[in-house]
Amino acid sequence: MFSTILSRMILKELLKVFLLALCAITGLLLLAGLVAEAQQQGLAPTQILQIIPLIIPSTLPYTLPATTLFATCVVYGRLAADSEILAIKACGVNILRVVSPALFLGLSLSLITAGLYYWLIPFTQHMLKATVVANVEDLLYGMLKKKGKIEIPNFDYVMYVKQVEGRKLLDATFMRKDKTGKLPFDVIATAEEAELRVDMEKKQVIITMWHCHIQSGDGKEKAYAGEKSWPIDLPPDMYRAGKKVKPGEMSWAELLEYLERLDAEVIRVSKQISSHRSHMKTMTPVDDNARAHLRNLQAELNHTEFLIRASKTEMQKRPALAFGCLCFVLVGCPVGIWFSRSDYLSAFITCFMPIVFVYYPLTLCGVNMAVTGKVPATLSIWFADGLLGITGLFLLRKLLRN
Repeated sequence: MFSTILSRMILKELLKVFLLALCAITGLLLLAGLVAEAQQQGLAPTQILQIIPLIIPSTLPYTLPATTLFATCVVYGRLAADSEILAIKACGVNILRVVSPALFLGLSLSLITAGLYYWLIPFTQHMLKATVVANVEDLLYGMLKKKGKIEIPNFDYVMYVKQVEGRKLLDATFMRKDKTGKLPFDVIATAEEAELRVDMEKKQVIITMWHCHIQSGDGKEKAYAGEKSWPIDLPPDMYRAGKKVKPGEMSWAELLEYLERLDAEVIRVSKQISSHRSHMKTMTPVDDNARAHLRNLQAELNHTEFLIRASKTEMQKRPALAFGCLCFVLVGCPVGIWFSRSDYLSAFITCFMPIVFVYYPLTLCGVNMAVTGKVPATLSIWFADGLLGITGLFLLRKLLRN
């Protein structure tokens, strides 16, 4: 394939543009998006520096296909703009030999991305979560320093502070959410000074307030305490940093083992439901506790089936995103040659249009439909690759004929 100077020259140009664009896009993505979001969440600069190496592998399945398409459009657009493609065809060289370096690059990057998905990307995603939540106390203090508040959907409390001095929280307001749903908050407490401490053994956040004024959510009951502590249960995500609870954090082998356990769980719960229904038929009248137990079993079965769909979706999504590199090359080669643009801006606009408006929206929709069970994972997730691949083959065939 690369026995000729022409093929080696084209591959060399592809690699130069590809590496340059990959560094630029990854840098922009980190600085403009991920790091800014981390700062807004209250992470310290040292924490951000720790997580950057863990974030980069997770971005590669998205940046590699885009960068491959960009490099292909730039190199082949420049060749066509300089009339080199016309000269090569005039010499009787098959155009397939010209595009073979790009096909080789696309296939190689697809295999590399699939290999990264086998272990490295899930490992770094798990390490990222573990690093961020390893010191929950520092994380919460960071939020208070940055935003002046702690307001997280899965926390059952909200806290506001005017100022943070070391470990002291000045002019603190603590509001506990009402679990009955009748009021937004069932307790509202204000204090001149407070302190936050995390007890990982008890899986609790303990908020201690001094000179504390307390009132009920409706304002009818009021009290004063010189010192008051509020123990709040931590959400599971905060203390499961060492456990892999999401399919995206699992390696390929761990996903297979996880699916086996879920299948066994479905069989076990299904047998329990069948047995309980048979038992309920003998009851006259049917006890309310028996109905409630059946509903709980059915909810457990539905949740397990959801986890199975999510795991199977993850197993389909990984190779689908990986082989996006090859699909993009199939489109990028003929498009780059026909547009005949040698400047980077034109190549950028040309190659990112199908990404923004076609491929990734279809992929994301396919993932959502597969997880919810509306469409089989194989069909919904691979649809974007199939559409782009068929389009690329059609355009490549048309290019070879011309």
